[in-house]
Amino acid sequence: MQTTIQFVGARQIDAVEELTQKKLDKLARKFNWIIRADVFFKEEGGSDGKGKVCDIRLSVPGPRIHATSNEASFEAAVAETISDLERQLKKRKKDPGK
Repeated sequence: MQTTIQFVGARQIDAVEELTQKKLDKLARKFNWIIRADVFFKEEGGSDGKGKVCDIRLSVPGPRIHATSNEASFEAAVAETISDLERQLKKRKKDPGK
């Protein structure tokens, strides 16, 4: 699986990149038909204590799979986004016609 990680309007953080790559590698081992992952990290101003956004798009056979999370830290946003993607991948695996 090919992975692209970009920080848009946010400072690049190596630890977040490593965590993301580790979680994506684990996902790719579980679902070996993932072709590519495009990851975008953004910082948005918000008064709710959140504002760290993780947006991941997976290229897989059929329509792309996409998830976004807005949390208080990039680490929490990555965890939530990966969890959402895993749910979608499990559903796609059960119903490959989609």
